[in-house]
Amino acid sequence: MDTWVIILIVVAVVIVLALIAMTMSKRSGVAQAKKREQAREHLQEAHVRSAKADQTQALAEEQAARARREKAEAEERAAVAEREARERVAQAHDERSSAEELRAKAEKLAPGLADGQGAQHRADRPLRPDEPGGGATRR
Repeated sequence: MDTWVIILIVVAVVIVLALIAMTMSKRSGVAQAKKREQAREHLQEAHVRSAKADQTQALAEEQAARARREKAEAEERAAVAEREARERVAQAHDERSSAEELRAKAEKLAPGLADGQGAQHRADRPLRPDEPGGGATRR
């Protein structure tokens, strides 16, 4: 074989190998570009989801704070209501003590009057002969 044919074959093989290498390089570059694009999309989606998660977390924290505030207000109202109820019980106890003292004074002043519960109840029962205006039973 002639030298120039061998050189031509070698040059052709080198050209074919170079073309194959360029094609593979382009395919690899295209694949890398696709991967970069896909990575950008993933990063963008991650950013969107992260923002949504932050927003959801902020709303949840706000809701929890509102619930704690409402609970504290309810506890405060309950404490006020309990205090007022205790004050009313104490006031009722004081009134009852005052009433007992007055009954005791009334019993000292007019023994037996407390049994009849005063003049308003006397009209419901017949008058006794020893009571003022007594004697006969009215009908």
